[in-house]
Amino acid sequence: MRSLQVQPALLQGLIFGPTGHAMTPTHTRRRGRLYRYYVSTPVLKLNAEACPVGRVAAGTVEKAVIAQLRRLLRAPEIIVQAWLACSRESPAITETEVREALYKFDDLWRELFPAEQARIVRLLVERIDVSPTGLAIRLRLAGLTSIMTSLRAGQGTNSPASPSFPHQAFRSIPADVRSQL
Repeated sequence: MRSLQVQPALLQGLIFGPTGHAMTPTHTRRRGRLYRYYVSTPVLKLNAEACPVGRVAAGTVEKAVIAQLRRLLRAPEIIVQAWLACSRESPAITETEVREALYKFDDLWRELFPAEQARIVRLLVERIDVSPTGLAIRLRLAGLTSIMTSLRAGQGTNSPASPSFPHQAFRSIPADVRSQL
């Protein structure tokens, strides 16, 4: 029997609507084409008016989140935070090594299978809130140390998340992205 889902829902368990309820991945097929969505739980259980953002196109919101992660991993303050956290475990590591490792993320991302990409997103993202004006992404930077260390060593991303990076960061995607959702 063939699986109905072509690829894993990248943001499953991480994405929430403006009412605070989880958004569930779903899909439909029309004329042989697969359309993936995240639908607010109240919309599924009650009706379309139960949430101001009832559904969002999965591909669009996933691309927006990945683009924000890529920008964030190049942000100077994140590079410094990652370097400080990594230097606690490995005092010989330099800020330049951390920066170079984080810049390799784009190359690594393109080579990963969807399930591996989903695992990395779960390491880095704590929560995504969808509102009528855009997305807000809350990051779990504890996973950044693990990913950065793996990138630096060229091992892939199989090591577990390190608890030594307790900080959280909050980033919002500009409201104009919302029009694409």
